[in-house]
Amino acid sequence: MPEASLRPLSLSAASVARVHTILASTAFASALIIGSLLHYKKIVKNGVAGYPHEWFPSVSATIGDWYPERNIFQIIIALTSGPRFALIYLQYYLQTQQTKNTIWPTFLFVIGLIRTLACGGWVYITSSDDHDAHDVFMILYIVCNIPWMVGGVLSSGGRTVRKRRPAFSPVNRFFFTIIPLVYFFIQHKVHRIPGAYTRYAFFEWGLIFFDVFFDSITEQEFVDADLSVQSSKLVSQSDAKANPSVNGEKVVSVTEISIWSSLSALAPRSFISFLSDVYLSCVFLTLFTALIPTLFYFSIWELGLAGTELALFSVLSPFLLAHSSISAFAESQTGQVVLQGLSLSGLLAYLLKEPLARLLLVAPAVQLATLAATAKWTEADGSYQAIIFGLGWVLTSLLKHANHSNNPLWPFINSKAGGYNKTGSVLAILALAELATRPRAPSDDVVTLHRAKKTHWLPVSLALGSLVFSIHSLLADSSALITWSWTGYENGAPRGPLPHVHSALTIVVQCIGLAIGTYASVWTIISHPGFYIFGATSTYVLYKYKNWPGYIGGLGVAFFLTCVTPIVFHQICLVTNNGKTRNNLGRTFGTAFLVYCLMMLANIFTVAYAFVPGGVYFRERTDLVLLTQVALFFPMFVSPSDRTVHSSNSKSSLETKASYIYLLLAVTSVLSGLVTVYRLPSSPPQPFRPGPRIIQAGIWTVHFGFDNEGHDSQRGIRNLLRDMQLDIVGLLETDLQSAAFGHRDLTRVIVEDLGYNVDLGPGPGQHTWGCVLLTKFPIVRSTHHLLPSPHGELAPAIEAVLDIYGTEVTVVVSHNGQEEDPLDRELQSTELARIMAASYPKPVIFLGYVVTKPHASRPNPYEIMVADGRVHDIDQEDTDRWCEYIFYRGLYRTSYARISRGIITDTEMQIGQFVLPRYGTGIVDDSYSARYSRAFKEQLPVEHWFPMEYYGGPGKGGVDGHYYHVFGTPLYYFLPANATV
Repeated sequence: MPEASLRPLSLSAASVARVHTILASTAFASALIIGSLLHYKKIVKNGVAGYPHEWFPSVSATIGDWYPERNIFQIIIALTSGPRFALIYLQYYLQTQQTKNTIWPTFLFVIGLIRTLACGGWVYITSSDDHDAHDVFMILYIVCNIPWMVGGVLSSGGRTVRKRRPAFSPVNRFFFTIIPLVYFFIQHKVHRIPGAYTRYAFFEWGLIFFDVFFDSITEQEFVDADLSVQSSKLVSQSDAKANPSVNGEKVVSVTEISIWSSLSALAPRSFISFLSDVYLSCVFLTLFTALIPTLFYFSIWELGLAGTELALFSVLSPFLLAHSSISAFAESQTGQVVLQGLSLSGLLAYLLKEPLARLLLVAPAVQLATLAATAKWTEADGSYQAIIFGLGWVLTSLLKHANHSNNPLWPFINSKAGGYNKTGSVLAILALAELATRPRAPSDDVVTLHRAKKTHWLPVSLALGSLVFSIHSLLADSSALITWSWTGYENGAPRGPLPHVHSALTIVVQCIGLAIGTYASVWTIISHPGFYIFGATSTYVLYKYKNWPGYIGGLGVAFFLTCVTPIVFHQICLVTNNGKTRNNLGRTFGTAFLVYCLMMLANIFTVAYAFVPGGVYFRERTDLVLLTQVALFFPMFVSPSDRTVHSSNSKSSLETKASYIYLLLAVTSVLSGLVTVYRLPSSPPQPFRPGPRIIQAGIWTVHFGFDNEGHDSQRGIRNLLRDMQLDIVGLLETDLQSAAFGHRDLTRVIVEDLGYNVDLGPGPGQHTWGCVLLTKFPIVRSTHHLLPSPHGELAPAIEAVLDIYGTEVTVVVSHNGQEEDPLDRELQSTELARIMAASYPKPVIFLGYVVTKPHASRPNPYEIMVADGRVHDIDQEDTDRWCEYIFYRGLYRTSYARISRGIITDTEMQIGQFVLPRYGTGIVDDSYSARYSRAFKEQLPVEHWFPMEYYGGPGKGGVDGHYYHVFGTPLYYFLPANATV
């Protein structure tokens, strides 16, 4: 009797996609319906408002907060996981059969797995379980949707692509939905506007809808491919009919497709080489941007020229390329490995404690790195090198954006300051190892350029120098352009973009500019004189206008610089390549970096100290610096671009790696926005001691954010502010948005960790040392002042009106000029006194750097400010002062402390503790005897006490080198007997 044969079980792949769509839709719909029926007012309520201001629930509240909708949702999502994983593999299999590209299918397969696991993360770890973990998984999920959606559409081929073309609609709508989603989230989270979260919720549900809709289109794709699954075989019926076997049927077995061998396509050598090139570019620019802050540490301690400024000329090493033996070695693969390997010593300088020792390592490291980089730029495929250079700037800017404005690989940023030096160094070694083992391109694959007409090297060299300087001075940090336009607050809201909120826009615009610059077809437009006019106009708008108009001009500058980068590099290749010979290397690159050095010196000297030799000729002339850097581009736009003949048997690096470039630019853009959302404070600022209406205000000159060891001091400043529980802080010498200080923002860590409203003093274009106001209270309005300075450097001041427990209090933060210019100090003090007197009799707190002895008579600042400003000294019996002072009016002073500098700076911190009279009342007794009724701390309520841990002295007690000094303790004062508080 013949043996019976069993027919294999067959299942249409389209049915798998259909089940996935049904289950996913049911899960979210059931949660929304059940939640609305059972817990409507609970799921629409949030930390800002409830019903009726908020009337539609967010996805997180709907699926994660209440029984039974949460449990039903999670059960259905668990059932969805099977079809989800099957769908990922079926798409992978289909794409490998339909396309010759072995990279994308495997890449999308892995992305699909990560995307699914991330979805499980934010589904099963709800916002009520762990808010941070929920947000991290949600962010990862959104990031994975970029390559999943775009790659899924682009990987489809044949007639399937015509069916999947509608998928562009959900793709576009998904990503366009993110823009208003982020906007309304900021309105809710930062500005705390009732109803904003409801609008946010609509777009959040929109993301879910478009996501499920996109995956549902896979069903039609499987139908077109006639794809089915059998119990033992995975078959395409169309393939089986076209390839019959001896048994009358042939199928493609799952075992014939090696997933693990295909996974190697995820990271082909070309992709790894591309990532290595980008990372090594980041390392070069990390060292390049670290040089000036490392050497300038000595200048700010000397308050003048220290001699270390000569280290800036380390970047002139490209002049050495004039020697053929050096250029040949530097251009070779071995030379690149050696030079870049030796330059890594600059990254390891973080291990050295002494600032001078770090400089002695960083300077030669920059010399070698610059030599290696410029030698690489001489390659005929210059457009690719331009994009690598541009990507290096964008990614280092993203690193700073994610790391509180500090590059985590800088040698002066150690682990205590938020550095990731070990990780960065290991990655650099791995990238260098890849470069060392990279297969050499065959001789017939080398691209050779033939110039259609002669191009002179000098205009191109000047343009390159201006390009490097412009990017370094304006785009090294994503918030730099915002600080140029920032002017403060009006009616309780910012007048313009916020540095820690909107700086992601700068990164996005840079990515767009680089993406456009990769298209050689648009170079005719970019090199047109009209585009030069656009760049020049944008620069003018950035310099002349403030708030949003000024920042938009700055975005125009960012777009211009990134667009022209490939063209400048292309022109460099034309003048340094001529058939089989290379000309002008040394003078072209050397002159370019000489221009960079001269422009950088002029830029730094725009805020030079009054006693710096030669500073008077450059001070406050940023307009001339901007005009010069724009003018140096002009020759490239007045003459037509050379036509270039490419002799090659292969595609250029830019063509072969275009997909990598666009993917990295897209991911960078999205990450910049997600980092912004992640860094937003979770709650609005709250005063430390609201019950007794206590205000603690401090003033501290932080010496440009470098501590005594030459490291970034953000975290050290944060620690003291936290321990002292300061509600209002004035920080001086804080304008760090320049190359000299690394384009840093000293407020980032403080704002994120402690929760403050922040107002930055006059921006980089105003040529001051800068000042910052941090406050736990809402800022009603603020004004930035440039105090009179006919002889010396400009002095900054912030005048802000704060809403403190319902009462408007004026706070003034300022930094007066030095003792070398007595007329400046007199005029500045007169202006500050006028500002304080103008708000009389309303309460005032002055926190400033005055430079005067106590009780000094006119024309010294003390008498002018106290008498004309109608304010009291914090303690007129403290005669041991010179720089920092606290004045006040309309408040009860209850304590005064002076705290030693530790290693943070060269100046102490002063703190005044005040009590605000009850709303509608004023000071009942402002006499001397009432104000100077001294007390021991034990005679006051414990709310008035300063931390006991800070009692000590040099070498004993205190915290991190900080202790109560001068008096050895805070001074305390009784409130008047009949005070109403």
